[in-house]
Amino acid sequence: MSLPLLVSPAQLAEQLDRDSGQIVILDLSSAENYATKHLPGARHMAPSGLLCGEQPVPNKRPSDAQLSTLFASLGITPDSQVVVYDDQMGPQAGRMIWTLHAAGHTACSFLDGHLKAWEDAGFSTTADVPQYEPTDYPVSLDTHNLADMEYILTHLNNPEHCILDVRSPAEYRGEKVVNAAKGGHIPGAVNYNWTNALISEQDTRLRPAADILAELAALGVTPEKTVITHCQTHRRSGLSYLFTKHLGFENVRCYDGSWFEWGNHPGTPVEQ
Repeated sequence: MSLPLLVSPAQLAEQLDRDSGQIVILDLSSAENYATKHLPGARHMAPSGLLCGEQPVPNKRPSDAQLSTLFASLGITPDSQVVVYDDQMGPQAGRMIWTLHAAGHTACSFLDGHLKAWEDAGFSTTADVPQYEPTDYPVSLDTHNLADMEYILTHLNNPEHCILDVRSPAEYRGEKVVNAAKGGHIPGAVNYNWTNALISEQDTRLRPAADILAELAALGVTPEKTVITHCQTHRRSGLSYLFTKHLGFENVRCYDGSWFEWGNHPGTPVEQ
């Protein structure tokens, strides 16, 4: 069984009809929305499980032990085909894909358009909560898709790297400062508002790949480079990790400290 990284409702439904035994569907929506309706068999996951929760930068990724506990509680095994969606237009589901990849779990898919696209395609939802057994899933994270502050400072002037800031233009320019001592952006970073990759806020499927690729290329963000993407807390940049990987970018690193760390650190350079 193999599903693409970006899976349509029809592709998922077909695979569920054929062989649902190894598929684990995770709904990262709010508890209230999950209780109202979700995909049949979907298991609820609180997005807070994607954060370490520890000061001084609580939005960094969890530890191996934290993720082992999380994956086990969700009934995931190393053989599971994990499918994710959320109710926030994709950031949480994208961050989950990034987290799974960091754990070496590549059998994972992002439901294009989330619950609305599933319903629009004519497939049913439910409020029933599935029963499943916890598992044992030892996690050992690596750093192939992670960029920390030291990595960024080391590669600031490296032409083979580019920094993709997916916050709003006002945040990028320093006109809007969110939970940070400094406003602006990392020197050399280019701005691509994360929602630009979506058809609309009402239709949250990704736009055609060629269109997104052309817009990124105009900013100097091309597949042969190592892309470092971030936002304020590495929520919105969860989606940029997903869409760049979907577009064929091989070397994508997420800065999980994001602007919350960079903008509050006294020694980091900033442009406006």
